[in-house]
Amino acid sequence: MTLQEAMKQRHTVRKYKDTPLPADIVGKLNDRVTQNNQGHGLNIKLITNDGGAIPGFLKALMTKGVKNYFLLAGPDEPGVDEKLGYCSADIMLYAQTLGLNTWWVGGMYSKSNAQKLAGAGNKVIGVVVVGYGLEQGTPHKSKSAAEVSSYDGTAPDWFNAGVEAALLAPTAMNHQSFTIKGSGNRVSMTYPDIAFAGADLGISKYHFELGAGKENFVWE
Repeated sequence: MTLQEAMKQRHTVRKYKDTPLPADIVGKLNDRVTQNNQGHGLNIKLITNDGGAIPGFLKALMTKGVKNYFLLAGPDEPGVDEKLGYCSADIMLYAQTLGLNTWWVGGMYSKSNAQKLAGAGNKVIGVVVVGYGLEQGTPHKSKSAAEVSSYDGTAPDWFNAGVEAALLAPTAMNHQSFTIKGSGNRVSMTYPDIAFAGADLGISKYHFELGAGKENFVWE
């Protein structure tokens, strides 16, 4: 499965089988984490067999079997939220290619536990639960391309493909609050000043690049 195929198949999954991640899968996930950390100066960690990520009352209400997750952490400096969002998108889709399911969690996790694992000087913006889902999830409600994008003139195929890919990205509360504008080979993406805007921007940019092809445009 390619990342492009994974992008179309991945949906949020909150309930998981009680199946440990095999050692070879853990190794592949850690290798991907290392690539992202080294490429973007982050400190993302894969935590396995830890049932303390999600508070117990939430497990009883809406989750099950949550034991493995990526800790989204990096140096507490400007721009880190967007970097973490971008890399979390890569990790989620890579996990999907390995037959795994994921859930991006921005508020319903143990922040004290996460901060201890991250260490001093690091900012934690959320966790990405990973494992074998009890089901594959369902598509989220989506806006139309016309509602979130505009192009100066006739939009090329790569721009349209990028917008459609961005609409597949998971965003906070599925609000899809981004605005994408294109002119020639230049593209801009903006978010209003809302909760998780930085992370959502990074996730959505990653998806746009995957759909459009990074060789076809430059970010403004």
